[in-house]
Amino acid sequence: MSMFITVTLSLFEGLWTTFKIFGLTLLMAIPLGLIISFGSMSKYAVIKWPVKTFIWIIRGTPLMLQLIIFGFGPGLLGIKGMSTFLAVMIAFVINYACYFSEIFRGGIESIPKGQYEAGAVLGLTKTQVFFKIVLLQVVKHILPPMSNEFLTLVKDTALANTIMIYEITWNAKRFMNSNGILWPLFYSGVFYLAFCGILTLIFGFIEKKLDYYKG
Repeated sequence: MSMFITVTLSLFEGLWTTFKIFGLTLLMAIPLGLIISFGSMSKYAVIKWPVKTFIWIIRGTPLMLQLIIFGFGPGLLGIKGMSTFLAVMIAFVINYACYFSEIFRGGIESIPKGQYEAGAVLGLTKTQVFFKIVLLQVVKHILPPMSNEFLTLVKDTALANTIMIYEITWNAKRFMNSNGILWPLFYSGVFYLAFCGILTLIFGFIEKKLDYYKG
């Protein structure tokens, strides 16, 4: 029983790190993704194509590779002082911002042009039309793919142990290596399932609240 309690406490400690990566990534990647989506939809080629190329590179390479580059690259280049947690956050935020940007772009482009024209007729500026008319409809359209990305992010946090961040999986592996027991690794899956289960319930609640809009 004492080993079970020790493992549980260690996994809860790792869960806190996982939650920090998850929360901080969303806090920064969602607004950054919206900004990037505007760049990818720009009418100016000098903005649009570099942004699209950047998105293509980030989405086309593994997150693990990006973690290694940000984790070890600065040190190899002689740049000192970057913590491994900061490296993890930079990699996660950039990666997920690019994925979110494509979701935002798809949601924004799915709104009929007539709604922008109707807002202009009412005397609203483009900014007012976007935030007062378009944004809520975009949220409705992007909710399912965003929920999938949120769940993927929970599981991707396990990749942080690639550069020595002590999250849930790392702590489970530590017991496997030091004590020769396998069950903590399976037990760690319960924490991920619980985290994803809570998010699924939250998104289900939000989707029901947005059912008033059927467009």
